[in-house]
Amino acid sequence: MDRDKRYGIRDTQYAISVFLICLLTLSTIGFCQDEIKSGIQDPGSRIQNWVLVIHGGAGGVPKGSMSEEKEKQYKDKLTEALQAGADILDQGGSSLDAVESVIVFMEDCPLFNAGKGAVYNDEGFAELDASIMDGKSLMAGAVTGVKTIKNPISSARLVMTNTKHVLLMGEGAELFATKSGLEIVNPSYFLTQRRTGQFERAKKKLQKKEATKGTVGAVALDREGNLAAGTSTGGMMMKMKGRIGDTPIIGAGTYANNATCAVSGTGHGEYFIRNSVAFDMSALMEYAGMCVKDAAHYIILEKLKSQGGSGGLIAVDREGNIAMPFNTNAMFRGYTKETGEQGVWIY
Repeated sequence: MDRDKRYGIRDTQYAISVFLICLLTLSTIGFCQDEIKSGIQDPGSRIQNWVLVIHGGAGGVPKGSMSEEKEKQYKDKLTEALQAGADILDQGGSSLDAVESVIVFMEDCPLFNAGKGAVYNDEGFAELDASIMDGKSLMAGAVTGVKTIKNPISSARLVMTNTKHVLLMGEGAELFATKSGLEIVNPSYFLTQRRTGQFERAKKKLQKKEATKGTVGAVALDREGNLAAGTSTGGMMMKMKGRIGDTPIIGAGTYANNATCAVSGTGHGEYFIRNSVAFDMSALMEYAGMCVKDAAHYIILEKLKSQGGSGGLIAVDREGNIAMPFNTNAMFRGYTKETGEQGVWIY
């Protein structure tokens, strides 16, 4: 075989080899694209260790001013609330179910400023607000200014799932809750001896700083990678009748998005509304590339504080990282994870 023929055969073999390599590469790229399309890289479809974070409000009580017995009461109830949500998540339940369950528990506990333990407006009765949001669908529901719904958070969830609206107020929200079969109570149900005492002192302008504003909230990440957030409150003691804070405002006191995080806030609601705090958390993560801790600390410890706004927030991102910053003397808070990490704190 002459020299030209030998090189011709080699050239042909080389061309075939290159063709096969290209074919294999294209097949691999196509396989990867199919995997991406099938949702393997979708944060809402992977198996994820669940995470639950809760708060029972931020306030001005200095460390050491509360009795050991009272501190234990708060920590015990925070622990019970965490357990209520953990039981759901550990059985494969949704983040939405866990958030609602935790907040119902705290609404029924008179220690917190939500439901049974809510503070009074300037006319001496409780006006309640609540909201909930699903990070997977970005659907949300809220109620505001309600006086007869035992568990406003459950009503907020029904607004999300059973209406085309996001926020219902006052009598309309109560009528909807009644038709939906939720428990309706006399407004006197929400009155407690503790809050009545605070109200009387406030009227006489002798009230000292109370232990906590007491708004309650929860954020959760379930095993499917779905995030949810919820918040419930009685607002501020002696607020004007009809005043609405940040709690029922989606993007101010509550927000959840599977692409970023779930957030629940507590504190001086007017500042949370002006700064769209909960949505700002998500935006800082999505557009500025900040991690959940850096975003939360910037908003609470720098942005709000520079404006004179007091409060805190809890947040969990899609990877299970959490943040719980506050700029007040105390914030009742806790978290638990499927990995076994857990704890509750006041200061």
